[in-house]
Amino acid sequence: MRAVDCIIKKRNGEKLTEENINELVRGYVTGKIPDYQISAFLMAIFFQGLDFEETWMLTNAMISSGKRFDFNEISGIKVDKHSTGGVGDKVSLLLAPIAAACGCTIPMMSGRGLGHTGGTLDKLESLPGYRVFLKEEEVHSILAADGFVMMGQTEDFVPADKLMYALRDVTGTVESIPLIASSIMSKKIAEGSNALVLDLKCGSGAFMKNIHDAKKLAEYIVGTAKTAGLKIKVVISDMERPLGRTIGNYNEVLESAAALRGNADKRLAELTYRLAGWMILLSEKAASLEEAIGMAENAVASGAAFKLFLQNIEHQGADVDYILNPKTLYTYTKNVCAEKSGYITKMNSYNVGVASVYIGCGRRTKEDSIDHYAGIEVLKNVGDKVTVGEPIFTLCYNNGDVQTACELLQSAIEISDDKPKDSEIIFEEI
Repeated sequence: MRAVDCIIKKRNGEKLTEENINELVRGYVTGKIPDYQISAFLMAIFFQGLDFEETWMLTNAMISSGKRFDFNEISGIKVDKHSTGGVGDKVSLLLAPIAAACGCTIPMMSGRGLGHTGGTLDKLESLPGYRVFLKEEEVHSILAADGFVMMGQTEDFVPADKLMYALRDVTGTVESIPLIASSIMSKKIAEGSNALVLDLKCGSGAFMKNIHDAKKLAEYIVGTAKTAGLKIKVVISDMERPLGRTIGNYNEVLESAAALRGNADKRLAELTYRLAGWMILLSEKAASLEEAIGMAENAVASGAAFKLFLQNIEHQGADVDYILNPKTLYTYTKNVCAEKSGYITKMNSYNVGVASVYIGCGRRTKEDSIDHYAGIEVLKNVGDKVTVGEPIFTLCYNNGDVQTACELLQSAIEISDDKPKDSEIIFEEI
């Protein structure tokens, strides 16, 4: 069947066969099917969806498009964590050294920013020299030395996902549940993990805007994991407001370093320790979740996690001086201030994330480069009291559309006379 026939078939809401999906994926990877046809295919899926069987067939086709890792020489369970993407979400940078300090083995395959959300690889590459594309023997040696390795997709590792991931970012098809599920699981299965903790974001700054859609995605992820024989825990967490005190790349790495030294934003710490606890429990390094969370907290308090963090930075080619002696690598700053006095009752994460893209923290087109040193500091957050003229955000930038960024940040804020109730950061665990 021709590619266009498969596109029409899915556009019309018909079910695809395994042969249809394999031909499309294989044709795209080999260059026989162009971007514009796969863009149409992705859009057809966005509107018509895939059922569980089709999602697994797409996941499997993506896995089969390239090489897989095998860590059988390393004893025990290999566990990973994945986030569906948020604003200010630097949890992976914290979790990997924390869980590794507790005895977990973590081959962490990460991605780049999608749309308004940041990417772990982009953050890590703000440290000059940090290498996320590693030879297979390097992956094994760093994993053995540090207990975790932070890596990106090389050209021959699940290349179908790498190509589609970039295309989804610029074609308005990021939020598709089956596409998210197949993208996540193809990498996690191919990277050699036996267990996965998924931080499924829900809210204005997430791709899943409400709990109903978050649960639906969780069903797809859990079903795919079980089909592949992976142990899995899904944690649905709040993304109505930015996570932590910074949005960007290098500034989020610095915030992560501070958190690993015990100076973490309250909500960031709560989510991090919970997710770390599940990673430790799935790795069978603790007898209960409470014990596992205690181990994670001790890994930070003792300095063991921060030590591993610095060790990994060196092993992956970067200079720890960028952590120990932070650099100012932006030229300008600009405050966005409260227009009236009162309590911040809402901070729309989506608007904040898009604002960060306008000053270079993310990509507006597939070919865009990132300014690793631009960023937004969150000086006040939901629940905080402000007076008129008081700074709520500080933009740190070198260039970009600063006026639009400021307008977006201003529109993200709601202020009222009444202090809002504290909201839980974790909605549900599946």
